[in-house]
Amino acid sequence: MNVLEARLAAQDVLVLDGALATELEARGFSVDDPLWSAKALFERPDLVREIHLDYLRAGADVLTSASYQATVAGFMRRGFTAEKAAELLRRSVRLAQEARDLYRAERGGDAAVPLVAASVGPYGAYLADGSEYRGDYEVDEEALTAFHAQRLRIFASAAPDLLACETLPCLHEACAIVRVLRAEGIRIPAYFSFSCRDGAHISDGTEVAACARVLDAMPEAAAIGVNCTAPQYVSDLIHTMRQETNKPIVVYPNSGEYYDAATQMWRGTAEDFGARSREYAAAGARIIGGCCRTTPRDTAAIAAWVKGGRKWGDGDGDRAHGGSSARCTSDA
Repeated sequence: MNVLEARLAAQDVLVLDGALATELEARGFSVDDPLWSAKALFERPDLVREIHLDYLRAGADVLTSASYQATVAGFMRRGFTAEKAAELLRRSVRLAQEARDLYRAERGGDAAVPLVAASVGPYGAYLADGSEYRGDYEVDEEALTAFHAQRLRIFASAAPDLLACETLPCLHEACAIVRVLRAEGIRIPAYFSFSCRDGAHISDGTEVAACARVLDAMPEAAAIGVNCTAPQYVSDLIHTMRQETNKPIVVYPNSGEYYDAATQMWRGTAEDFGARSREYAAAGARIIGGCCRTTPRDTAAIAAWVKGGRKWGDGDGDRAHGGSSARCTSDA
């Protein structure tokens, strides 16, 4: 039984954290950069740690590291050496681990130990051209395997509890990551989460049923799910995946708002995450959190019914939330 299975055996639903870049922007840090929120790893690591801690205070059981768009090549383009770039990747995991230590010290060590997941963003996030929402990569599975190998080795050396292979727009990228995990002998439980265009298809048009069916046969996949997806599609996606796998389903949709590229503004209305998360659990999800534009308030809304979490803001450094990042992932 891996650590994720063990935790789910003791708790019906695990609460995943929410967006990082949204919180960075709300606290005055600009993510207008090719590195996006990964820039904070060397400019404001203290702020990253603070945000992780606030998500734990809001009731998160799982933290995801600030590494969605972090790669050795990306950092080297900014002038870092390969060695320093690798250290920044490890730092992303360490900051979440440090926040966990601070949280446990606050709680006196009496709470269940939160899990730390290293965020493994897709190839398209490295390209920073929006292709993680299309999956129209001009590279094959071999190239994707090579791309992910270096980063996964570095993450493994930082000893996270989980690997969050997220916002994947195409099935062959998930298969490439599985190949790396097998070849490198990495035994850290990994969940695979796809971005979806509607209630039945991931971003490149592949049926989500096919993705669940393929990954169900792969022991490297500890859980399967969707993120960076409109909340109204998620229940249908869960029902479809449940027909193809008995593995835990992880979901963390966007807030319900959408980005209007023409006006460079967010439109629409944020969802009631407490109500939506109950709907997702009823459909069969076991790990539930938030993606773009979600905040610790949304995490607290999920925790409130999952485990009786208190209202966010009761002594937890409540803040006004905003931000205008056009990027869209769990790191958003």
